[in-house]
Amino acid sequence: MYPPQSTTPFPRRSRARLRSATRLRPRPRLAGKKRTQLRRAIYELGLSLSPPSFPPPLPLSRRLAARLVVETVESLLSSSRAGAGRGATTAAACEMEPAAAAAAMRKASSQASLADPDDFDLTRLLNHKPRINVERQRSFDDRSLSELSLSGAGAGGRGGWGGCGYSAGAESYESMYSPGGGLRSYCGTPASSTRLSFEPHPLVGEAWDALRRSLVSFRGQPLGTIAAVDHSAGEVLNYDQVFVRDFVPSALAFLMNGEPEVVRNFLLKTLLLQGWEKRIDRFKLGEGAMPASFKVLKDPKRGVDKLVADFGESAIGRVAPVDSGFWWIIILRAYTKSTGDMTLAEAPMCQKGIRLIMNQCLAEGFDTFPTLLCADGCCMIDRRMGVYGYPIEIQALFFMALRCALLMLKPDAEGKEIMERIVTRLAALSYHVRSYFWLDFQQLNDIYRFKTEEYSHTAVNKFNVNPESIPDWLFDFMPTRGGYFVGNVSPARMDFRWFALGNCVAILASLATPDQAAAIMDLIEERWEDLVGEMPVKICYPAIEGHEWQTVTGCDPKNTRWSYHNGGSWPVLLWLLTAACIKTGRLKIARRAIELAEARLARDGWPEYYDGKLGRYVGKQARKFQTWSIAGYLVAKMMLEDPSHLGMISLEEDKAMKPVLRRSASWTV
Repeated sequence: MYPPQSTTPFPRRSRARLRSATRLRPRPRLAGKKRTQLRRAIYELGLSLSPPSFPPPLPLSRRLAARLVVETVESLLSSSRAGAGRGATTAAACEMEPAAAAAAMRKASSQASLADPDDFDLTRLLNHKPRINVERQRSFDDRSLSELSLSGAGAGGRGGWGGCGYSAGAESYESMYSPGGGLRSYCGTPASSTRLSFEPHPLVGEAWDALRRSLVSFRGQPLGTIAAVDHSAGEVLNYDQVFVRDFVPSALAFLMNGEPEVVRNFLLKTLLLQGWEKRIDRFKLGEGAMPASFKVLKDPKRGVDKLVADFGESAIGRVAPVDSGFWWIIILRAYTKSTGDMTLAEAPMCQKGIRLIMNQCLAEGFDTFPTLLCADGCCMIDRRMGVYGYPIEIQALFFMALRCALLMLKPDAEGKEIMERIVTRLAALSYHVRSYFWLDFQQLNDIYRFKTEEYSHTAVNKFNVNPESIPDWLFDFMPTRGGYFVGNVSPARMDFRWFALGNCVAILASLATPDQAAAIMDLIEERWEDLVGEMPVKICYPAIEGHEWQTVTGCDPKNTRWSYHNGGSWPVLLWLLTAACIKTGRLKIARRAIELAEARLARDGWPEYYDGKLGRYVGKQARKFQTWSIAGYLVAKMMLEDPSHLGMISLEEDKAMKPVLRRSASWTV
């Protein structure tokens, strides 16, 4: 049903040449001494990293690597037939001239990749069906993953599927990931199989050790990861709790490494917490509200563990976490995609939990927009930072959660009605955000020329945004190539700041169109020093300061300029940037960002955030060994190693759901 986890086979033409050259029937085996000698020849060519004392793995053979092997075998056979005849084939392979072997090794070094632990047999690979066949005519960094093709049994030539391309061979990008049998990442623990032709970064093992130290158990079962394991800090505060949003990269890391148990336990326990009565003072929260965090307490008298949840009553400013429910749905969908296990998502308790979250978000009120109205501090930016209203982070997560819920809800009597409401909301939400939150050079110029105080349905400046409110920094910041979703849009107010999380999630959820996604990546490249700097990634840009900082943050001493949420650099966002880069085919950006992080993270003790305009200094109040900084790095590395992991967290645009967009009467010709 799913593509097997195997190496890429030789192309059809190379298969024929190989069979012709060796004069062997399909799937024969070289026996005894000849097979050992041929293994030695392949090893000396640099196409295998294991010594021949044990059956070495054959690396992933792509088009050029296959051609190299075939040409090598043909040349060896030709020379052997001219001398001792066909029986000397394998001996000639072992006696290659050192110079020729070195040249072949140099030629093959850039082509060899993943390894298959199967016993070596050239023609055994002929009938293997690959998961991904990457065309190597131009750099992989310059290609979008949407251009990758899945090769079927009869795929020939470029592109697979008879040259029809990806869209003709698969309905969505999600099919690239094989549930139930996914690769265990080489970036994992020693239990993971060695699949790469290069050694992992030494930081990987250290990161896994640190991540496992953050695990917390409940009655003997792993339940989640606490926010930080910083023994040097004097006051623990709430960093010893399991936060829903903080656990997201940890969940993805464990899923990618083939360890779904902790993720399943987390999903079930937080679902039980959702059913608790939630009160702040005398006010009762909605049934669908998920906790911001929970803590495992040991009861010394009874000798049992108990959970204590925080739904916002202990948070700074007493704000309920709007994003917790969205992240829970996204983790559930990632678990389902990773394991292929639909039983958890289809369980009555999970179906009820999804419906409660959706009912709370889709409740009718006085809204005139499809976006979700929120208080300040209700998401990752959990302090007063002027993100009240309709922040892009919440809108992107809302959109993604709606799409994930639509995929997992059962169309029964209770779920069908919610599914219909979701489809209606998705169409309106995507149109609203793509139209009114999007800003590029042309749109900025249009806003600059807006008229105000327009009345009636023919108004062009629908939100009555005053052009004088455009900040001065934006005119120099906006390149002619690139764009992004602004931070907030509401009546007479447009927050022009860049927010990394909202824009990256918009790409992953396909809230951004392909052109908009490409423009966001263009902006990151054009404004690298501003948005990434020396430590990825800026949570927002630019920082607010002076009188604006006083009025917007309430003189918050933690959110001073270029610190914490006010323009600080957060390593956890590295995994979101990497995922967006993979989806848009901009891997050079991801590699550059990961290299920057690797140069500092372990040396600085895995801090929570960095300060300074370039992210050069460890944050003045940053905790060390911050769990999501560690997990974010691991997830970024594993996705870059195996891009099919992206299927857990990425959604392709649903053309069946996409509405026909027509200009309204408010547009002028």
